[in-house]
Amino acid sequence: MKKIFAAVAILFILFFAFLYWSVSSTDEAFRTCEIKEFEDLASINFKAHDSVLVAPNTLYEGNLLKEFMQGENYRKSWSTAVRVPIAFLDTLKGGLKVIREGGGKQTHSLKLKSENDIIYTLRSVTKDPEKLIPDAAKNLGLENIIVDGISAQHPYGAILAAELSEIARLQHTNPVMYFIPKQERLGEYNEKYGNRLYLLEFETESEQNWTSSENVSEIVETDDLQKLKQKHGNKLNIDKSLLIKTRLFDLLIGDWDRHAEQWGWALVQNKDSIIASPIAGDRDNAFFNLSGVIPSILTNENIEPLVRPFEKEIDHMPGLVYPFDRYFLVDTPKEVYVQQAKELQKILSDSAIENAFGVWPAEISKLDQSGITEKIKSRRNKLIEYAQSFHEVIQEQGKLSEPLKGSEDLKLSDALISCFECKN
Repeated sequence: MKKIFAAVAILFILFFAFLYWSVSSTDEAFRTCEIKEFEDLASINFKAHDSVLVAPNTLYEGNLLKEFMQGENYRKSWSTAVRVPIAFLDTLKGGLKVIREGGGKQTHSLKLKSENDIIYTLRSVTKDPEKLIPDAAKNLGLENIIVDGISAQHPYGAILAAELSEIARLQHTNPVMYFIPKQERLGEYNEKYGNRLYLLEFETESEQNWTSSENVSEIVETDDLQKLKQKHGNKLNIDKSLLIKTRLFDLLIGDWDRHAEQWGWALVQNKDSIIASPIAGDRDNAFFNLSGVIPSILTNENIEPLVRPFEKEIDHMPGLVYPFDRYFLVDTPKEVYVQQAKELQKILSDSAIENAFGVWPAEISKLDQSGITEKIKSRRNKLIEYAQSFHEVIQEQGKLSEPLKGSEDLKLSDALISCFECKN
């Protein structure tokens, strides 16, 4: 027995030794992109160039021990330099003006408006995890576990998710990557936001129709959709089939972070009805590739069930069901889920999935296409099974007893807090 205790003690000592050795690789919490062809950025006239060779972030580079303890993740994709177009706000999309700074726990963002009043969001590719680091991690010197976890996000994941959405005939925010140099049009945000890498995409709230659908009168966020429901009652309904198809698509691409504030709704008003169609935003966690000893422990379903690594198989469906799903989809027949799963299986053929990677730089496809393709195909082949399980979890958890995230301050009826179609 003493030998067993001694062996366990040695294992604990080795584990914590490796842990602290791994997290000691850097004490930085944030770093912006790295330009590979210019040294003195202040002397460069970026208007004389149409593109720049840039690595999204070299902060996550690590040795074999770090990869073993904290995961291989997408470190190479973050540190690999690719050529990205340079953009100036005075000419981009016919001219964009900064409205305000956006929120977000990780992403630095700016809200922009075009000459025709379409709202865009400029979202930093490099993430800032400072707000996510708990005091306990800081006190123990383990901040790097949180910082390094961002390497599980794919820097080009949102672009691939949009292309796959296009193939699947789902609305998306059309993200495009640009390098934004320091420039007068950034105004007071020039120092913080200039000389960085961004995704420019449509905002999921707009009075103008930027979607590919016709007759869209307005695009609203979830809290505004609830207010409209309270006003119009049974006249306003959502496209449930399309929402189920979109949520099953989320399962395919491993996007586990789908709370209510990450959705927009395109409203089509007919003579006697209004139909709201879902638009998924914020694809930061699509293809979330988290591996390694420490993340495997932390993402155990009994410790953190809501952070689900992107593997060939879905191992914990309850962690992928949000209050959002229960709110909009409770009591929807299982047959609708199965039908939408079959449609996705048919549309997302092997060749369609493989061709989607054409939107990525060749250097990145070479690194990650094979692994991601294999996982998508595996999940697609089991999608009917997953659709049935998704339905069952929603039904088991039932209606809500608390407001959706982002709707806490709304004055809604008790019925409308419970579910979108609950009647007074």
